[in-house]
Amino acid sequence: MLKTITHRFLPFTYRLSHRLNSTKSTCVIPGDGSELRGDGAIRRSELYGSTIEQSYAGVLSFLRRNYTRNLKGVDVAVTGIPLDLATTYRPGTRFGPKGIREASVQFAELKSYPDGLEIFEDLAVIDYGDCWFDQGQPKTVPLAIQNHAKKIIDRNVFLLSLGGDHYMTYPLLKAHVARHGKPLSLIQFDAHCDTWPDQHSDSLNHGSMFYYAVNEGLIDPKTSIQIGIRTYNDDFMGVKILDANWVHRHTIEDVVAEIQNRVGDTPTYLTFDIDCLDPAFAPGTGTPVCGGLTTAQALAIIRQLRSINYVGMDIVEVSPPYDHANITSLAAATLGYEFLILLRNKKMIDKSFQFGSQ
Repeated sequence: MLKTITHRFLPFTYRLSHRLNSTKSTCVIPGDGSELRGDGAIRRSELYGSTIEQSYAGVLSFLRRNYTRNLKGVDVAVTGIPLDLATTYRPGTRFGPKGIREASVQFAELKSYPDGLEIFEDLAVIDYGDCWFDQGQPKTVPLAIQNHAKKIIDRNVFLLSLGGDHYMTYPLLKAHVARHGKPLSLIQFDAHCDTWPDQHSDSLNHGSMFYYAVNEGLIDPKTSIQIGIRTYNDDFMGVKILDANWVHRHTIEDVVAEIQNRVGDTPTYLTFDIDCLDPAFAPGTGTPVCGGLTTAQALAIIRQLRSINYVGMDIVEVSPPYDHANITSLAAATLGYEFLILLRNKKMIDKSFQFGSQ
């Protein structure tokens, strides 16, 4: 029995020792002279490096990054959009950003898989906190989201947004287009196309925001693509569709090639609606649809989308009240971590990362 326990314990002690010895940053409380232990989100002074944390305790932020609105020297800001005013079926996505943050704690402990990267030695990421808006005044919400994003984007900081129902992508696109020029290309992972017609562009409807976006020239349908679709629309407005059945019949490499060929090197916004995943893998969402992608499929596709010229990203429609064992929040947090790995590699390998506040 003792021998079994020893064999199980030794790998853990090695991993912990290796992690401590491999940390390059000097995470120190001013005047204390020792490494930080816990609550790095509010105690860490450096943008780079990590803090030893108890994964089950402490102050939460996405991936335990600094919880701050100081954008000096920041490459990527993560923000939450706690919105569920535009849902058409099940609410609860206002709790999405919090759920994703809670599920992200494990990824702050270890190097990335499968490449073994300590991405925060190279990429300056902060948690900017949540967008504030008055939910009692729904008509003011879109502009509040747009202005919130604009404050970050105008500092040349890359924005990764956590949501929140999918309507939030509409004002986010407006903010990104104002910065980068329009129209942008769109890569959308989703069960729904969200291009159903609505003649009232000021209505809060998470099924029509890309109908508005195409009509307003925010996105170019000729260089945009939707992956995982499994609901019908009479008019997909010229956006290329790789429906879930197509994805299941083809290889990951086929899917990646179709996406890359569609968007090319155009400035691209990536939006991932968690209901792209089958409800077996993401039950905690507002409008689940059977027959979707597996988490493994989605991660494999994302990891190969290295050549895309990203200008913004979001993960949406996480509804923790309908989740089981946090698996939906965990899927979203994993995707967010993979998004950051893509950006880290653009900065360190491709040298094509054009963001970073001075």
